[in-house]
Amino acid sequence: MTQQEMPTLAVTGVTGTVGRLTAAALADAGVPFRMLARTPAKAPPLSGTVTVSCAYGDAEQARTALAGVDTLFMVSAAENAERLREHFTFVDAAADAGVRHIVYTSFFGAAPDATFTLARDHYATEERIRATGMAHTFLRDNLYLDFVEYMVGEDGVIRGPAGTGRAAMVARADVARVAAIALQHPERHRDVTYDLTGPEELTMAEVAETLSRRLGRAVSFHDETIPEAYESRKRWEAPDWQYDAWVSTYTAIAAGELAGVSDAVERVTGRAPLSLDEFLRDR
Repeated sequence: MTQQEMPTLAVTGVTGTVGRLTAAALADAGVPFRMLARTPAKAPPLSGTVTVSCAYGDAEQARTALAGVDTLFMVSAAENAERLREHFTFVDAAADAGVRHIVYTSFFGAAPDATFTLARDHYATEERIRATGMAHTFLRDNLYLDFVEYMVGEDGVIRGPAGTGRAAMVARADVARVAAIALQHPERHRDVTYDLTGPEELTMAEVAETLSRRLGRAVSFHDETIPEAYESRKRWEAPDWQYDAWVSTYTAIAAGELAGVSDAVERVTGRAPLSLDEFLRDR
């Protein structure tokens, strides 16, 4: 395929859930696009697509992979100590390659002083995108419903300093549906930030109650102190930034920074987002 024949829409993250679901939705709609993957062999086999090797941290490779791309879906990189540097490298490469519009998966409440430490990196990435002059659509995802079960310890207890704070968690499938629509009609979503949430905001105690009912086993919530939270997570060897991220997930809930239901999913897609109960029923 010549450069002139290459699709002008590119999708990253196709070996992960949000990128893969978005890619599948675009393929089902008959939209041609190129899939960018660090390991192309792991990309899903979808009709109307071409797979290109691309790593966020490799500027030259990224510029080559993005040549001729007008619209780009940038799924945030996996959590790692170098993620922000990788994001900046990729954003700059996209601008250099002539990309006109980026749809980026950010985080709910992204801010330079966000309690959740990784939300600060998302804010910095948003600012980098704005500074390039490219059009953008920021999808500020709340916590994922998909991860709720993994918060439960082997003893059936969710532990964290969340207090009675609430989070309006969203399913990754709903994020992907919004992304697929924005990518097909970028002009309708130009320079817009969407807060993507589920239809309800829940305390962790309420999450535990729903899990108990749907999983058929007792699940409870223990509101740790912050020192207890750091100590209990030392059972996993990790760098300090990772411990901070794990604990601040819960302290952000306690601070009220993940509360507040948005209608963005239904407004963009025409379909209400999944609740936790629906997600667990259908998973």
